[in-house]
Parts: sequence; C-alpha cells; structure tokens
Amino acid sequence: MTTVAPTVGDRSDMGSTTTTQTNALIASDRVEGTAVRRPNGDSIGRIERLMIEKATGKVVYAVMSFGGFLGIGEGYHTVPWSTLRFAPELDAYVLDLTEEQLRSAPPASAEGNDPSFDRNWEEHVHRYFNATPYWSI
Repeated sequence: MTTVAPTVGDRSDMGSTTTTQTNALIASDRVEGTAVRRPNGDSIGRIERLMIEKATGKVVYAVMSFGGFLGIGEGYHTVPWSTLRFAPELDAYVLDLTEEQLRSAPPASAEGNDPSFDRNWEEHVHRYFNATPYWSI
C-alpha cells in the first residue's frame, strides 16, 4: 500500500494516510457523482457511471445526468470520455456544450443501458460530440 496526500476532490476519510489512489489515478467510485461543468464554471450535471471497454479496460463513456430536481425530470446522456477533461480548480469535469447541444444529444438511461453493443449507435454518439471513436485510437 502507498502513502499519498489526498487529491483534489478526494472524498475519502481525510484522517486516513493510506490509499490506493495516486495523483494520476482515481477510483471509479470517486468519479461517479462528480460534477460536470461548462468551461465558465456553470453546472451541467454529474457523472452517474462509467462505461469501460472490456478488452482494454479503458474508460470510453461517462453516463451523465443533467436537469431535474431531486432526480425528477433528469435527463441522461452517454458522453465519450475523451470529450471530458478534469479541471482541478473547479473540482469537476468540464464539457464544452451549450444547453441546446446537451438537450439534443443522444439520450441514455440512468443505468447506462444504451445500445453500446451497436457500432452504429456508438458512431452516432461520437459524431454528435465530434469525438474520435475509441476503437480508432
């Protein structure tokens, strides 16, 4: 086990001096629930779950929730992971989309039960977000 200082947004017990997290890595349960903001800091939503490619173990999508109040009226979108960047100063992931672009994005379910096994659906999502498909990187 390694001893490291807590990272920005670390939700662990601050009294603990041992963790399996480093500055370059983060546990998936720490990403889930993290805020998503626009570059100016306005809140868009939060990350609900990560979608991981089985063969490589790479995170390829984030299922994101937005809108609503206390879970009522929330919308969900599967966003290519490559379109998000972590901004330590905001303690959030940043996605540069307008409200209209977000509302028009391909919808998802809260559980991440998108037809992600369907390459046509994946291509559509990547085109919409102008992202390079993970399978061609």
